[in-house]
Amino acid sequence: MDSVLHKMDPRTKLFGTMIFIISLFLANNIAAYVVATVFMVGAIRLSKVPFKFIVRGLKAIVVLLLISVSFNLFLTPGRVIFQLGFLKLTWEGLETAGFMALRLIYLVIGSSVMTLTTTPNELTDGLEKSLGFLNKIGVPVHEVSMMMSIALRFIPILIEETDKIMKAQMARGADFESGNLIQKAKSMVPLLVPLFISAFRRATDLAMAMEARCYHGGEGRTKMKPLHYSKRDYVAYAVYVIYMVMIVLARR
Repeated sequence: MDSVLHKMDPRTKLFGTMIFIISLFLANNIAAYVVATVFMVGAIRLSKVPFKFIVRGLKAIVVLLLISVSFNLFLTPGRVIFQLGFLKLTWEGLETAGFMALRLIYLVIGSSVMTLTTTPNELTDGLEKSLGFLNKIGVPVHEVSMMMSIALRFIPILIEETDKIMKAQMARGADFESGNLIQKAKSMVPLLVPLFISAFRRATDLAMAMEARCYHGGEGRTKMKPLHYSKRDYVAYAVYVIYMVMIVLARR
């Protein structure tokens, strides 16, 4: 997709996501969350990614969201609205639960905007370039970034492999749905064993292919597409500074 966020340097997007996450933990009132909302909506508009794709990631945190909201809602001391046994609904709990829900939702949406506008290769390249200074203290940044890149690329492959194995086992009469929790766990063995064997086989093939191409880590390696900052990246950094100043002022 051809948007401003897609063309932006991955280091700029990584830094922007980190700034957004920090700002959410600094925000403690409605004014601060209004500023965060304006910033997030602006990023979504610039990305040109359909909103339904961005909010799809919220399905994974529904349970966590309900648990955190419930705990904050009924176990926060303060001015009681009503009480049922040891559970107390307070005005302070209502406020805390609302801010906690917004914080979790905004964290997922903000991270989704970055991942949906950045390829795995760009993400690992940006991370490697950003953390390059750690090489001076012996941290293998390139190797860590390479492992991240391989892991991200293997996720859709393993999901597809799992689907194939599950369909093959169901065709042979395997039942993954019925029974209690222990029976369901036992029924996953015919699925997990071939999946692990396939994953180890792919890892071995990948290691042999990398050795055949004389891969020896990051020392002396060059990039086919080296990262360079452009005018839009400097403008983005200026926006980040203004945004953080507004968050700090809104806190007061």
